[in-house]
Amino acid sequence: METEQRMARAQKAYEAWRRQPALPDELRAELERIAGAEADILDRFDGELAFGTGGLRGVMGAGTNRMNLFTVRRASAGLAHYWRASGTGDLRAVVGYDCRHHSREFALEAARVFAAHGIRSYVFPSLCPTPELSFAVRSLQAVGGVMITASHNPPAYNGYKVYNADGCQILPNEAEAVTAAIADIPSGFDLPLVGLDDGIRSGAILFVPDDVRTAYVDTVVTRLSVSTVRADDRRALRIVYTPLHGTGNVPVRRALEQAGYHQVQVVREQEAPDGSFPTVASPNPEEPEALSLAIRQASAVEADLVMGTDPDADRVGVAVRMGDGSYRLLTGNQVGGLLVDFVLRERQSRGVLPGNGVVLKTIVTSELGAASARQLGVKVVDTLTGFKYIGDQIGQFERSGEHTFLFGYEESYGYLAADFVRDKDAVQTCLLIAEMAAWHKRAGRTLVDALADLYERVGYFAEALVSATLPGAAGQAAIASLMADLRENGIGVPEMPVAWVEDYHTRERTDVGLDGRVKQRQALFLPQADVLKFGFVDGSWLAVRPSGTEPKIKFYVGAKGTSEAACAAAVERLRAAVDEILKPWTANR
Repeated sequence: METEQRMARAQKAYEAWRRQPALPDELRAELERIAGAEADILDRFDGELAFGTGGLRGVMGAGTNRMNLFTVRRASAGLAHYWRASGTGDLRAVVGYDCRHHSREFALEAARVFAAHGIRSYVFPSLCPTPELSFAVRSLQAVGGVMITASHNPPAYNGYKVYNADGCQILPNEAEAVTAAIADIPSGFDLPLVGLDDGIRSGAILFVPDDVRTAYVDTVVTRLSVSTVRADDRRALRIVYTPLHGTGNVPVRRALEQAGYHQVQVVREQEAPDGSFPTVASPNPEEPEALSLAIRQASAVEADLVMGTDPDADRVGVAVRMGDGSYRLLTGNQVGGLLVDFVLRERQSRGVLPGNGVVLKTIVTSELGAASARQLGVKVVDTLTGFKYIGDQIGQFERSGEHTFLFGYEESYGYLAADFVRDKDAVQTCLLIAEMAAWHKRAGRTLVDALADLYERVGYFAEALVSATLPGAAGQAAIASLMADLRENGIGVPEMPVAWVEDYHTRERTDVGLDGRVKQRQALFLPQADVLKFGFVDGSWLAVRPSGTEPKIKFYVGAKGTSEAACAAAVERLRAAVDEILKPWTANR
């Protein structure tokens, strides 16, 4: 009965869309193709594309459960109502977009809706990186911003990221208020819109000025150039860079050139923006295949360093040339640890390491960088997963004066070194990685050598990620059951007794003895989240959380040991335990 009711509701919504006279030909043709196909209709019209903590993200196409002009209009109208309710006076918003199909179209639609609600809209005149959107929100003193991007998702996807006045992605409490405002709008049809030409003529829609865009790169170079790296060190470093068909090409190369890196080659096959991402299976620098063309080119020219940014240029992957001419890919945790160590030690060498400095990282990120920071007397603060929590923490410390922000990072290749942006920033990071590589090269070291030295100083660390995709309503139910089972029964790993459990849903940490009995309980002060983290007596840990943007459950494992071999063995034990946990849920898929 429930399935029949859902199908009836979906069919009704489908017919309502077919009757819309202003439906674009592309969407109308899609609806005609699926006429009578109940599964397709249910997939597109069973409910609405959810507005989560990161905004909207989904497959493009016709339907209430798809990214299209009308879901964008409806979300923009709800967001405009939220902004108007929370702000007064001359409200302005900034809208940016990446290289994906329909990104510019969606950006302009958002601006037309905002303008119709009395919010002056500044639209980027061409595609831009996500961190540049964050910078522009702050620079133009906007009430907030929207970035049209789906980050590293496949070509069929697009998304709608929302930023607050601090240039930070909105937090769950803000997202809930925006969601409620969107829910009050029946549909994306028949909403007030300002004509694009009329909006431009009246000044209700403007384009982000060139001086703001220039200021972003100039600020990157000014704030991220390291004084102890010499000009000839920069000239000597050979770099191959790929934007992976995304937004990073112009700002990354411009920043490197302005800083003095003149031996930079771009991967020509991946230079032009292209939302189809034709040369990669996935435009995700976390995937080794994404940097394969860049590594091949680097090998031919004997480049010291390979860097690749994702489509919206907020994350970066790195490969380093070894002594035998091969290239080694570094993980996000390794790059983060190296950057923390480099930034802090370089500041210490110049006598400018502040006594109240702080490094921010997420709870699923390696302890490698944290160990280096603590060794230097720098405080480390953990946040929930998601860079919005790091950005928010930066703002809190800025207002209170309690701490001076030094660095923030997460394991998924996202880093931030200077707080004029409040989101992860691959443009900043590409320059800082180059500075770090040039500094070590002068001393005869590669970044791999520097990593080995870091391990010797602070201990050995290794990490891995295991995820399972469980789609549909059945998958959601399975993920919920799996989390409930772990909360009730815990986890057992051979030769690795549990020392503590942190449940971010109940916001409680439980310390346990070797006999399994509870020693003490204490409150956790991070926001509530559906995350469990288990700590083991050897310093290793395992965290599990459902993904916020995909039908996945993710297991993050981290090991600490006296050698690489010991860490690798611990990681394998943890991975094996995760495989056992997942067996009942994935056996029939």
